Amino acid sequence: MPAGLSAVDATILGMPLCDYFSATDDQAAVEILLTPGGPGQAELDVVFLKNIDPVVAVAQLEAVITGCSYEEASERPRSGQLLSEPEDGPPFVVSLTDTLIDALAAASKDDLVRCAEPSSKTEELRQTGITVEVTADVLEALAGLAQRARASNQRLYCWWAL
Repeated sequence: MPAGLSAVDATILGMPLCDYFSATDDQAAVEILLTPGGPGQAELDVVFLKNIDPVVAVAQLEAVITGCSYEEASERPRSGQLLSEPEDGPPFVVSLTDTLIDALAAASKDDLVRCAEPSSKTEELRQTGITVEVTADVLEALAGLAQRARASNQRLYCWWAL
């Protein structure tokens, strides 16, 4: 885990766990709900975050990194789509868009650093007290996950739990 993410954990204890992971398809992603403790216990490629929600915050990150509006990002196929049954959770499994995965996978370190400041100023990240530096670490971790997912023909998901 990149330096600085532990600071996220320290400042927002008690917030929802949002573990971002890769899987071959939606069915494999939802099956993670059968593993107690989520994707980290299933030995999947995971980025452990707290309170970086897969619906609003990720759509805002997508808007910043792709240069589109929040509305456009949030209306893309798979944007924050609940894949698990609501009555079975939490935890839940939520999909991320292919557009975001591609943008993160293609982003250079300089691109991620440039996106960190506007991303850190979104209302959701400001409310949690996440700094520009921590946002850069989050983006770098998610970009690494996206690169590994694309290299193995996988998609990204979020395991969301209280």
